[in-house]
Amino acid sequence: MGITALFLFVFVSFVPVLTFNSYAGNSDSCLVNDKSEENSLFCPVIKSSYPESPAFVMINNSSLVASTPPNTFSSQVLGALVTGYEQEDVKKVITEYIVEKGDTLSSLAEKFGISMNTILWANDLTKNSVVKPGQKLVILPVSGIVYHVKSGDTISSIAQIYKGKIDEIIAFNSITNEAVYVGDIIVIPNGTMPSAVVQKQQSPSSAPIASSYFICPHSACRVSQWLHWYNAIDFSGKCGDPIVAAASGTVVKVQLTSSTSKWAFGGAGNHITILHPNGVVTMYGHVSASLVNPGESVSQGQPIALMGGKPGTPGAGLSTGCHVHFGVTGAKNPFSR
Repeated sequence: MGITALFLFVFVSFVPVLTFNSYAGNSDSCLVNDKSEENSLFCPVIKSSYPESPAFVMINNSSLVASTPPNTFSSQVLGALVTGYEQEDVKKVITEYIVEKGDTLSSLAEKFGISMNTILWANDLTKNSVVKPGQKLVILPVSGIVYHVKSGDTISSIAQIYKGKIDEIIAFNSITNEAVYVGDIIVIPNGTMPSAVVQKQQSPSSAPIASSYFICPHSACRVSQWLHWYNAIDFSGKCGDPIVAAASGTVVKVQLTSSTSKWAFGGAGNHITILHPNGVVTMYGHVSASLVNPGESVSQGQPIALMGGKPGTPGAGLSTGCHVHFGVTGAKNPFSR
């Protein structure tokens, strides 16, 4: 072998190693099969994106898959930029409350420090409604409106209809680049419902869908929490397990954060949304790394992310352990019972 040929062989063989290490820096956290407690299962957020030099993660101990974060997020919390909505003061998460004996709409409004209208609007109730023990109610963290983003919506159009302030909506929901996406669920602080017609239109359809349309987003298909906010089922597994697309579609959003806050992005932490041909949107929350980019077409069963949810790690959100939060907007969650 000549000197030139030998040099090319060594160079080509060594480049992938250099590429992998250049992304990972001094951390081994991207090696998802490392079971050491010293190493985090979450890839660190890089300061800039290099599509030509992606990180590589091991899937099922058999293949390397590129993981390129499409966006870079500052550790600055947008909520801290608006007076009254600082992250340490407000839990930015929608919760579900089980009505107890003696509860009334007015007492619940006082208990949670929100307006009674907020409870009425979030639960499609009227002032004449009577709550009963055992009934499940959606409770917003502040007075206002919960809104499901539809095609063509912008922050300014939403703010205009629901009488909210653009800067407050952006700050409270940690929205980046003033962009909202189909399937997003956002809170409009101090927003008001303009009419009964709009109220009926704001909630996405809960129409049934063929049971064969979706597959489990995790191979074990082991449910750790049944139906909860919003129209979601949790599937448990091991951190680093592949999460797959429940059906074919187009990736709408890949939201990653370096924050270890439990309230990151409404509690879902790092998440991905996919728009399917039938107009339904699926959301995959508590992911540790994305294997896809916005605008990319995916097929059913294709790995799209790695499972996260380990408490205290970046992007885990409101999670007590490794799992994927699988939400459905526009149809009934096929895994609900």
